[in-house]
Amino acid sequence: NIILFVDFVTRPRPQKRNKAQQAEVAKSASSLSLYQFTACPFCVKTRRTMRRLNLPITTVDAKQSEFQSELINGGGSPKVPCLRIEEDGKVNWMYESNDIISYLEQRFA
Repeated sequence: NIILFVDFVTRPRPQKRNKAQQAEVAKSASSLSLYQFTACPFCVKTRRTMRRLNLPITTVDAKQSEFQSELINGGGSPKVPCLRIEEDGKVNWMYESNDIISYLEQRFA
């Protein structure tokens, strides 16, 4: 709970974009899902980047059995955070918060 409180108090401001730019970002981000645990510090770090970049990425609670099964079957590991990336009919699973953050910054910053 302390992690969540500190995150709430120090939450970054979202990046400002015009409506057309934000709509394009939202369209592009619709193919992404973040499998995460609410109080995991690495997940919090990743979500903070998502907020800073103003990315409407779906977050999935990997503690729920159906999503945990998806994570294990698709990505091969129950480890979080994990970004599910669907592009050109292919699905890739990216682990490691630093890798996810780098990917998001390169694609959306």
